Amino acid sequence: MGHPFPIREIARQAGLSEATVDRVLNGRGGVRESTAREVQQAIADLDRQRTQVRLVGRTFMIDIVMQTPERFSTAVRAALEAELPSLHPAVVRSRFHFRETGPAPELTRILDRIARRGSQGVILKAPDVPEVTAAVGRLAEAGIPVVTLVTDLPATARLAYVGIDNRAAGATAAYLMGQWLGERPGNVLTSLSSGFFRNEEEREMGFRSAMRTRHPDRTLVEIAEGHGLDATQYDLVRAALERDPAIRAVYSIGGGNNATLRAFEDLGRECAVFVAHDLDHDNTRLLREHRLSAVLHHDLRQDMREACHIVMRAHGALPPAGPTLPSAIQVVTPYNMPPQATS
Repeated sequence: MGHPFPIREIARQAGLSEATVDRVLNGRGGVRESTAREVQQAIADLDRQRTQVRLVGRTFMIDIVMQTPERFSTAVRAALEAELPSLHPAVVRSRFHFRETGPAPELTRILDRIARRGSQGVILKAPDVPEVTAAVGRLAEAGIPVVTLVTDLPATARLAYVGIDNRAAGATAAYLMGQWLGERPGNVLTSLSSGFFRNEEEREMGFRSAMRTRHPDRTLVEIAEGHGLDATQYDLVRAALERDPAIRAVYSIGGGNNATLRAFEDLGRECAVFVAHDLDHDNTRLLREHRLSAVLHHDLRQDMREACHIVMRAHGALPPAGPTLPSAIQVVTPYNMPPQATS
C-alpha cells in the first residue's frame, strides 16, 4: 500500500493506534477487515487533503458524521475540501463517517468512539431520535462542539445549526407547485426519506401548510421510509401510483429521484411538475435533461465554511459572532444552473 504519509499521520486521520496502522500497512494480520478499510480510507483522505497536512499552523481535526445517501455525502465532502484553503491560516483536517442507512445504535457507536478518542468538533447530519440526542450530550460533556448540518437536533446540546429554513423551503416548493400546475387537475406525491429527520418533517409541514392555504382542493399523497435509495424508493412510488391514478406531480423531500421517475415511466404516467432538493450529481443531470422542474438548493461550500468557523470560534480561534442565519434558498431551473453544476 504505497503512500507518502508517516504512520502517525495515518493513525491520527483514522483514529487508530500507530501499532494498528503499522500492522495493516505491513500485512501482519490480526486486524479486522473493517479496520484495514479505515486505514485505506485515511490514506485516501490524506491524499485529498495533502496541502493541509503540510501546512504549519493551528490544526483542527473535525469529524463529519452523516446518515445520508452517497450522492449527498459526496457533495458535502467535495464542498468541505474545496473550502479548506479559505480557512488559512488555520489548518482544518477532516475525518469522514458516512452511512446511507442503518439502526440508530450504529450511529451512536460512531459518536461515542469520537467522544472517547477526542476531536476538535463534529459536523453532524443524523435522525432526531433519543439515542442520537444522548450521544450528542456525551460529546458535549467531553468538550467536543457539535454543529448540525442540513437537519437540526434542537433538543440536544449541539452548538449551532447550519442550513436552510426548511419550513420556508417547503412553502417555496408549494408556491412553485401551485404556479406550475395551475388549474390542471391532479394530486401531488410528497416523498420523504424518513420521518425521523427533522428537516424533512419541517419541509413537509411547510409544504402542506402553504398548499392548504393556497390550494385547499389539491390532494397530497405522502410516502416515506425510502431512505433516498433507488431500490426502496421505486417500490414505494410505484405502489402509490398504482393506488392513486390521479397523481401527476411530485415534491421530493428526501431524494431517490431516479427511481421516482422510473416508476412513472414504467407505468406510462406523466409527471407534470417535479420539485426536488439539492444539486447533487443525480439532480444536476436530471435538471439538465429537463426531467425535474426545479431544484431547491443551498450553497454547501458556504455551509461547510460556516460550520468550520463555528467550531473554530468554540476554541477561541475566531472572535465571537452573532447568531447563525439560515442559508439562502436558491430556486434552480434548467436555465439558471450555477457554473459548477453545468460542467
